Amino acid sequence: MAFPVDLRRCQALGLAGTAFLALGGETAGALPAREFLAPESGRAVLGLVGVYFGVVLLIAAWALLGTVVRGPEPPTPRSLLLVLAVWAAPLLLAPPLFSRDVYSYLAQGAMVDAHIDVYAYGPARLGGPLADEVAPVWQRTTTPYGPVFLAVASALSALTRGEIPAGLLGMRLVALLGVALMAAALPRLARHSGADPAAALWLGALNPLVLLHLVAGAHNDAIMLGLLGVGLVAARGRRHLLGVVLITLAALVKAPAALGLLAVVALRGRGRGRGRRGTVRATVTTLVVAAATTVAATAVAGTGYGWIAALKTPVSPHNWSPTSVLGRATGAVLQKLGSGLAPLAMPAWHVAGLVATVCLLLFIWLRLRPHPVYALGLSLATVAVFGPAIRPWYALWGLFLIAAAAPTGSMRGRVAAVSAVLALAVLPSGAPADVEQVVLAVSGGVLALVVLWQAHQAAQPDAPVLERTA
Repeated sequence: MAFPVDLRRCQALGLAGTAFLALGGETAGALPAREFLAPESGRAVLGLVGVYFGVVLLIAAWALLGTVVRGPEPPTPRSLLLVLAVWAAPLLLAPPLFSRDVYSYLAQGAMVDAHIDVYAYGPARLGGPLADEVAPVWQRTTTPYGPVFLAVASALSALTRGEIPAGLLGMRLVALLGVALMAAALPRLARHSGADPAAALWLGALNPLVLLHLVAGAHNDAIMLGLLGVGLVAARGRRHLLGVVLITLAALVKAPAALGLLAVVALRGRGRGRGRRGTVRATVTTLVVAAATTVAATAVAGTGYGWIAALKTPVSPHNWSPTSVLGRATGAVLQKLGSGLAPLAMPAWHVAGLVATVCLLLFIWLRLRPHPVYALGLSLATVAVFGPAIRPWYALWGLFLIAAAAPTGSMRGRVAAVSAVLALAVLPSGAPADVEQVVLAVSGGVLALVVLWQAHQAAQPDAPVLERTA
């Protein structure tokens, strides 16, 4: 007999998962330096086990919710939005989880507020308690973020007066706004693309990666994707100029969103006819409006155009993107062979990744131009995979739009499987894992699986009464 599944059970199970995440994060999360606990301390150990216990419960709730969405009586988009709100609620006041990037955001906002050029100096230039919270590898690294995000971070810094708890809450609220925009855009994009709005919300907004990294981690990818999503909705609704403005603002948060302008050109060119003249006119209009928006936003932010050069900001030496991994492996082999080419291995692989990205983007847009939202999702996924840096939340760049526009359920299934794996890929402290911490994390996940199995057994209607009440 199948495990009884309905929307309420999924909601309750996911709420239990995020509650354990929040509780475990109190001792094992990316805590401020003054609250940091040694990983071997009892409270930190218990917290790490609790976080991974919660992560597995959340993944299970999401997977079960997927069966409800695909069932004979799928929930309405409004019901799914309520589930998203319930699951996100415990994370609102939790400490940052799975990354310390939010401290970098706050330090960069304080630098802009103090009129320090964030495109010339790293947070070490700011000094003080806030800069001390930034991970050492980024202390002297300039920011790659655009003026729109820096303007938001600067305003938040002025509002919170540099207080870390208030700043963390404010940055999480900004991320929640981005998630809300994503959730608002997904059903509309799905309807325009001939996809199921409920399935799009399940994969693109209720995804564990959204809750773990956009909500709990407060990453600025949330506001980038939110602006990109509503910009595409506007463009599909024939408000092309508004769509260009919104997508340009998204790109001025993080640069990859600029690929969304290709989708606007495709939509506008199609609306004006299939000829080359319509495409040329759409391209020129899009570029002019995007340039004007960039100039206006940069002037308002007052940060200048240093973000263009800052796009070359170096990546972490331990980054596990495919090109970086291959670069390190090739360099190690060349070094053992005594070759003087070893230092060139990493740059060579990064160039190869760039070439592969350009080739794949051309292939995608030539083949899928009639389906611009789906083509954009695949393009952003390509940029994430073949770029010099990758993090689990980068998968959301492409996943968000693939959820809305994928033509087949099999593609959604593959993307969902990748999401579940990536949800387990990072420690809650955001620090590199060692063997002991991996063992603890696996223990938390296994404990959750045992609890879920026991619940499944107890729910069987043909089970003995004593077994069901045990």
